[in-house]
Formats: sequence, structure tokens, C-alpha cells
Amino acid sequence: MTKKFRYKLYYGGRAGGKSYAFADSLLFLGRMKKLRIACMREVQDSIKDSVYKLLCDRIKFNELHEYRILQTQIINKITGTSFIFKGLSNQSAQNIKSLEGIDIVWLEEAQKISKQSWDILNPTIRKIGSEIWISMNRETENDPVWQAVAQNPDKNTLVVKVNYTDNPFCSEEIKYIAEKCKKENPEEYAHIWLGAPLSQAQNRLIPSYLIQMARKKTDIHTCSPLIIGLDVARFGDDSTVFCFRRGRCCLRFESFHGLDNVEVANRATFYIKEYRPAKIFIDAGGVGGGVVDILNDRGFKKIVRPVMFGSKAMLSDRYFNRRAEMWDELRAWLASEQGVCIPDDEVLCAELSIAGKKYDSKGRLQLEEKDEIKKKLGRSPDKADALALSFAEPVYERENTTEFSSDSLEYAFRKSAGHNNGW
Repeated sequence: MTKKFRYKLYYGGRAGGKSYAFADSLLFLGRMKKLRIACMREVQDSIKDSVYKLLCDRIKFNELHEYRILQTQIINKITGTSFIFKGLSNQSAQNIKSLEGIDIVWLEEAQKISKQSWDILNPTIRKIGSEIWISMNRETENDPVWQAVAQNPDKNTLVVKVNYTDNPFCSEEIKYIAEKCKKENPEEYAHIWLGAPLSQAQNRLIPSYLIQMARKKTDIHTCSPLIIGLDVARFGDDSTVFCFRRGRCCLRFESFHGLDNVEVANRATFYIKEYRPAKIFIDAGGVGGGVVDILNDRGFKKIVRPVMFGSKAMLSDRYFNRRAEMWDELRAWLASEQGVCIPDDEVLCAELSIAGKKYDSKGRLQLEEKDEIKKKLGRSPDKADALALSFAEPVYERENTTEFSSDSLEYAFRKSAGHNNGW
């Protein structure tokens, strides 16, 4: 790491040791002479979002007692080397000028850095002999920093791929997890553990073949309790959607436009009384919270469960938030060996197949933002979200239940709807 290059880009999969190697190298270089080092990432809302803690841990591990750890920076008391921490998205062409005297920039999680941020930063780091160190796990072929630096490297650019197989300190537990992933899901293994970028198809959470198999399946019989997922409309062009699911069979959807909270609660009240669901999971973000309050006030608190898409996942070590967790439960349901069925609905199938996935710095599954999905679809994925909500929590089967076929349940819905037109 001591050889001079304008750009040093290290990439690969998880557990390759890139961040540890960068941290140790910079700390030891900072002992040799005075350096100004900027540790940067795309978004940094607080010092906790940076590599600050990693550097502190490595200082302690390597017993580098001459480093003084302050609240927002780290300073070497002997050489005067200083580490500062910034988020690129918070910088502009004006205030980033404070970085002109920087010797080394460390860009952590560089796959998340936008082209705009790179175009502002790169010409700003102009001190003679200055370097930009880049550590990244590639997301797609079009990662802006990858295209700018590694697509056509020159003599001033060092590009190195490192994976867990190159890390002599990689634990046996990590090796076991990686090899298990290799056997069970080669595509995910290539991306997560070998650093391969996701293709457009690989970037989708739910493969299209699973959706097509489920929409053609009609011979499902179930005695599972009825679960309702309710996605409440937030904006004028969104739909309020009720999804009805019994075990391995998604029965139907009911969609409405322009309903206020009381009208949505009235619909939910009818469905609760008519079909006696075991649970109704409601998106409580935004206006949905008002629907939950009304239903609770009407005495349905034991049945109604509020769900916040953006809240902490139940398995927080595996999922970025509840939304990613529920959608992945939906994906696993579609992949069930026993088979599942969904309505033969083009709108639903399009919504299920378009959601992209990625992994955060902790390796947790993260779903593409809803606004991004909406841009691609031209509408909000309301039906898919309603179906995903039905997987918010496990709902166990009741005793003494009658077995239903998907056809008989469909008939029951049609009959009930026919007797209640206009309510």
C-alpha cells in the first residue's frame, strides 16, 4: 500500500479484509509523516455511519497509543496526522474546497457513491501526490466510481480484487457460511462473496419463473386461517388494496381509489365481520396509522396489527428493514416446494417481478426504494405490498378448521360481494 498511485481501488466480496487493510495501512502511514486523511462515504448522518469506529478499534488492537481519539476526528500526537470524516452527499462544489489540502481520501462503500458526488470530489483532491483510496463491493455494472476509475485503468490506477479466499484471517465460520451459500444459491454467492456485479435479472428479488408458476397453479387446498394485508393509499394516484390469503393460496385483491380513513376502516370492518380473518396487517406508515386507530377503537385490537415498512426487521441481522423482510418471506413462499397460487393478474405479476434488491454494508438484504419502483412501473406496487403485508408475522392454524379449495373460497367472496354491492 506504500507505492504511489493516484487511485487505489480494492473490490470484491464480503470478508475480504479490504476495510481492515485500509485502516491499518492509513494508521501506520500516519505514524511515518504528517498526513491529512479524509474518510468519506456517500451518506454520513453521524460519525457512527463512518469508519471512525473501525479506526478506533484498530488503534486499540495495534496498540498505537500516540493516536488521540476525539469526538469527530483522530489525531496522531507525534506526527500531527489527522483523520476527518464526511458524507459526500452533504458537500457542494463550494464547501468541499476545504478538502483541497487533503493527502489521502478513503472512499468506503464506493459502490453507493453517485456520479455527481464523484465529479465534485475528484478534481477537488488536487494536492501534489494526493491519492484516492477506494474500497467497494460492486453492486451493478454501472457503478459510477467503477466506471470512472476501473473500467479503463491507466498506469496511475491500481485495481485489486480481494475475496474471503484471499484473506488469511478469515474465520472458519465465515468460510462455512460462504460455502453454504455457494451450494444453495450460486448467483448470490457470486455477488455477496466473490464481488460479482448484479446483472439486471439477478438484481430482481423475485425471479419471474416463480411468479408464472404460481399464477398457473389452481389445485391448492387449504385449511389455513384467513389473513388480510391492507396497503393504505398515501397519494392521489395510489390505491388502497386489501389482499386476502389463506396459507398457500392468495385468493383475491380488492382495490379502491379516493377513500378517506373512515371509509377504509368501514371496508375493513365489513371484511372482519364477514370473513373473520385471523389477522389483518395494515401499513401504518402515513395515513394508515389513522385506519389502525379507528379499527382499534371499534374493538378489533386483537385482530389488527400495525406494520411499519421502514421499521427494524425482526431478523435485523439479515434484513435492512421490515419491508425487505416481508418481501423476502413472500419470495420464499413463492418458492415453496409444495406450490402456491396467486390470481392470474398482470398488474400483480408486474409489481412482483420488478422490485430490485441489494445488500447494505452489513450484508443485510435491502429492497429497492418504493419511489424507484414507482418510476419504473408508472404506479405504486400496491397489490404486491398488500400481499407482502400478509407475511408480516407468523399466523398459526386454528383447530377444527374446514378445508377449503381456492375455487370454493373464490365463490364465497363473489357471493358475499354480490350481496353487498353499494355499501
